[in-house]
Amino acid sequence: MTSKERIRKAIHHTEPDRVPYDLGGTTVTSITKNAYRSAMKFRGLSPEYQVQEVDPVSQIVTPTEENLVYLGSDTRRIGAQRIPEYGQRKKRDGKIEFVTDFYGCDWRWDPEKDLYFNQISYPLEKYDTLSESVQFLYRPDWNDYLEILRRDLASQMKTTEGYCCLADRHVAGLTENSLRIRGYEKWYMDTVIDPAGVEALLDIIVEDKIRYWDAVIDWAVQHNCQDQIDVIAECDDLGSQSSTIIDPDTLRQMIIPRFRLLFGHLKKRLPRVKLFMHSCGAIRTILPDLIDAGLDILNPVQYTATGMELAGLKRDFGKDLVFWGGGIDTQTTLNNGTPGEVREVVKKVLDIMAPGGGFVFAPVHNIQDDVSPENFWAMWETLQEYGKY
Repeated sequence: MTSKERIRKAIHHTEPDRVPYDLGGTTVTSITKNAYRSAMKFRGLSPEYQVQEVDPVSQIVTPTEENLVYLGSDTRRIGAQRIPEYGQRKKRDGKIEFVTDFYGCDWRWDPEKDLYFNQISYPLEKYDTLSESVQFLYRPDWNDYLEILRRDLASQMKTTEGYCCLADRHVAGLTENSLRIRGYEKWYMDTVIDPAGVEALLDIIVEDKIRYWDAVIDWAVQHNCQDQIDVIAECDDLGSQSSTIIDPDTLRQMIIPRFRLLFGHLKKRLPRVKLFMHSCGAIRTILPDLIDAGLDILNPVQYTATGMELAGLKRDFGKDLVFWGGGIDTQTTLNNGTPGEVREVVKKVLDIMAPGGGFVFAPVHNIQDDVSPENFWAMWETLQEYGKY
């Protein structure tokens, strides 16, 4: 069974030969540069990664094709880099690096002090109201941006044959981008005192997402490879550890209808594709709304958040949702447990989530620097041994 066949069976809620595995299929199911290098060196594998860091802000890399084959990852990513042409566009002040993202947010990284880039500017924060400032929102020149995107797609598509091809988003989600653009405190206040401004900004972000996805799909159609795309991956962190980030009714009013619009557009363009959404946190209360909006696949399945217990999710939503993630928690066991504890957790998760298909193994979010090589390989080996149907 090929990787593509394996995941297609799983996402259609049937059991393949083994539980599918994703490493590097999206920017939220991957691994940081330092954790990757350590894990590969531990096993005697090349620590090199693909030339461009797919998300330098979060220090996320894509393993080399040779290592992806060794690891048995069933996925391959296509899509924009978070900072296109990062190597050419980054700026330096001594060892400190600076980058600017799609919406003009500036980020700073000191390699001697920081694990990741830290955001240092919020483009619309200085204005009194969001309504008056939306017109000043920065976006890059689309012609230049799309030229780089098409070049990346042509290179990336060469490695997708026989694998599940995930087309990944170019920017973060609706609320995530809004918070970065406006500033956290002001945006949360805006949802109460300037909802019209909040919705105007959300509409711009949705418009940009549709434009991006149309460019990806148009390129695929032009090159007669649209049928290779199995999954389209979107995101928005709508939950905290204990609740949704704002009142669920506000999400139902402002955010979810816009995902319904986006999902509907994507389904119209590629009816066969499955829609993947990454949202951390305690979002059980809005899962029915997201399903109704067209969601097929949930990631990262943060089972340590309130209400997100795996058995309950599988029981109540397993017929409607594919769970892509939840393989082991990266905040507790994978980073702080022993290899033996890692193995036991992976076995327990597989016992709950694997039956009947509808499950793709990945940790809860990206593997971080604090995950030891011993724990990485304990997770991987347990999946290989215990993940067979």
